[in-house]
Amino acid sequence: MKIYPRLVVIYALAALGVRAGVALAAQPSGHQQSQAPAVPDAGAGWDAQAAAKYLDERMSLWFEKADKLHTDKEPTSCVSCHTTVPYAMARAALRKATGQTQATPQEIKLLDETVRRVKTYDSHEPLYESKDEQSRGTEAVLNLLILAGEDARQGRHDASETTRKALQELWKRQRPDGVWNWLDFGNEPYESTDSLCYGAALAAIAVATVPGYVAAPDADALSHIAKLRDYLNRAYPGESLYNRIWVLLASARLDGVLTRDQREALTAQLMNQQNADGGWSLHALGPWTWSKPGPPFAPKGEPDASLLSKSDGYATGLVTYALRQTGMPSDNAALKKASAWLAANQRECQIDQARWNCWRTYSLNHDREHGGKHGDPWSRMFMSDAATAFAVLALLPAE
Repeated sequence: MKIYPRLVVIYALAALGVRAGVALAAQPSGHQQSQAPAVPDAGAGWDAQAAAKYLDERMSLWFEKADKLHTDKEPTSCVSCHTTVPYAMARAALRKATGQTQATPQEIKLLDETVRRVKTYDSHEPLYESKDEQSRGTEAVLNLLILAGEDARQGRHDASETTRKALQELWKRQRPDGVWNWLDFGNEPYESTDSLCYGAALAAIAVATVPGYVAAPDADALSHIAKLRDYLNRAYPGESLYNRIWVLLASARLDGVLTRDQREALTAQLMNQQNADGGWSLHALGPWTWSKPGPPFAPKGEPDASLLSKSDGYATGLVTYALRQTGMPSDNAALKKASAWLAANQRECQIDQARWNCWRTYSLNHDREHGGKHGDPWSRMFMSDAATAFAVLALLPAE
């Protein structure tokens, strides 16, 4: 479960849309393919099939190259927030948009490995032996996201047995302050001291995705959910703009997270951050600390500041997607500019022998674009995996 180091999977975000018309909302088994919206093609400004090819091939590379964890009789691949999580979200949305009902081999493998991890909580290798509590807290959140999403997509009315076990582990690992211990390697935006709120937002999305769970919780669940809401409401004012975007997404799934005034204020702030070309920059969604206790805040490496200053696919896709999921109409002037930026910035990229059409975003932690020990071809595209997935989510028709 590494992000670059390890982080855990979010297949369940494929069911982010329990409410608010999310493009990834689950469909019952009787869903008719004829009802699916037409898939955008190059004539609409971007190529959905090329995006799917990129995501599939990158996920296959991750399964091949990622660290392996001892799990039951066979090892499982560690999973990442920059590659695995966005893949799980966007690939399911692309299948839905095209009317395809069969999961890809990569999705099937991802779900199978997650089920095995949940069934072996008492015996499997933790993500990091040296960060046991952080590993177990992170995995508890993300495994539930995976399984809750599958339950929702299958049209179940109640949680599956494995999902119920994942819920038990989630609440077991919740801290008294309502949050979960989270992997911290000083890497932004997924593995730092800044990431506790991000993890809590994902937990809120996961819990709200479990079929029927929030609608009729027992007394124990009510107590845990109340602590989670309280943490998000308490932490929100002091969080980075990036984390507040994730809390905004959580508020679209779980009632009682953010007030209307808070949503409107955040929307206005995001509009003010939009670049003249219509996009957003991930670096500008900070501030970032890289787990430093005080200034000066700087990463371990030396990322290319000129690249970080420009609009990028991940920030633009994430902001556009979040605003649409929380009710902003797609004909809003700012979102139209953002969609135009996304449609114009799916670019051909050649890395070694691979040639892909994708969206680019660059590491906040290292310069991966100019070779060196952090610039190998595989890791160079990590943040572009997230960029491509969220660009797809932002561009697909909302339901």
